[in-house]
Amino acid sequence: MAKSKVQHQFGYSLLALFKNYGTEEQCIEALFNWKWSTGFICPECSSQSYCSLKSRKIYQCNRCHHQTSLTTNTIFEHSKLPLTIWFLSVHLITQSKVGISALSLK
Repeated sequence: MAKSKVQHQFGYSLLALFKNYGTEEQCIEALFNWKWSTGFICPECSSQSYCSLKSRKIYQCNRCHHQTSLTTNTIFEHSKLPLTIWFLSVHLITQSKVGISALSLK
């Protein structure tokens, strides 16, 4: 009987997760690259010129001064949890073969 390819596929290990997304800065960089893969684009005027406000962790368009955050229009919007916790949660949910309860995730 042949091995099931789904059952015996290689997963993404916790070690690899912590290596790639172990710090908040790594998570921010990854989310920025996923959200704006070709560089920042203002959602209001489509300008690519921006500055980042470090006090509030938001990006501001240099042309129209529209402010947007990295987590706007994502599943992380309005969350107070750090991105490292979210990335770990997503990893645990997606890598579990039998699912994971909310209580276990807590």
